[in-house]
Amino acid sequence: MAIFKYLGLIFYCFMGVGCSNRNDPAPVSELYQGKTFRDFEQQGYSAQTYQVKAGDTLYSIAWYSGKDYRDLARINNISTPYQIQPGQLLTLVELSKSIRPKSNKSKTLTSKIIINQSIDPSKKQAYGKSVQNTNKDPIGSATGQFPDRVKSWHWPTVENVSRGFSAKEQGNKGLDFSGKLGLPILAAADGKIVYTGDALRGFGKLVIIKHTDAYLTAYAHNDNMSVKEQQWVTAGQKIATMGSSGTDKVKLHFEVRYKGKSVNPLRYLPIRK
Repeated sequence: MAIFKYLGLIFYCFMGVGCSNRNDPAPVSELYQGKTFRDFEQQGYSAQTYQVKAGDTLYSIAWYSGKDYRDLARINNISTPYQIQPGQLLTLVELSKSIRPKSNKSKTLTSKIIINQSIDPSKKQAYGKSVQNTNKDPIGSATGQFPDRVKSWHWPTVENVSRGFSAKEQGNKGLDFSGKLGLPILAAADGKIVYTGDALRGFGKLVIIKHTDAYLTAYAHNDNMSVKEQQWVTAGQKIATMGSSGTDKVKLHFEVRYKGKSVNPLRYLPIRK
């Protein structure tokens, strides 16, 4: 009789009822299976502040937190050319006037930061010449400012879309393209490189391009990056090669942001023949 009770207990445990400790940590494979940068993004930015790390730019922080870089600049009293430094504490949300610090200490710190470290070069350098030894702004702006609209859009790769855009909270906020290691990644429009690096968890090696004051694009999971920050590029220009950095397979994740918000890239890219 005792043997039957013992066998019944084993069967009960085998079926996963009552014998597992709900407080035990999940296996690593379970914790990370299916997770994307969107999951890491929400976990990393539940707080209302962010401490700048080496390699960060205002653009990359805004991108990762889903904010408009202009809003972050205004909230934190950072004027163009948007210079920040490691260790600086940025506020990510608008504070009410009743709880906004009255001290001028933060403004003084911001002023010192602008002098000490450059994230975005001066207007004369940024809009005058590019890193590629051209004598004028390749975007062609006569006023020395970014254009009001994107002149034309270009597909970032010759590969087909493997996963489309989804506006859902945990949906894919861009387009995914499967491909082979080393395939060229192309700039989707004329613009300036405002971030290259791998500091944003879940994106791997990432390139962000600013096209207008409102539009930016990002290219994630690259293998090699062939451009540098502050460099001007033209639509269709090679900026990187396809890789698997920050993910488990070779692919490109491509996003378009309008005023900090993800929009469906298919609304902008030309129809393929």
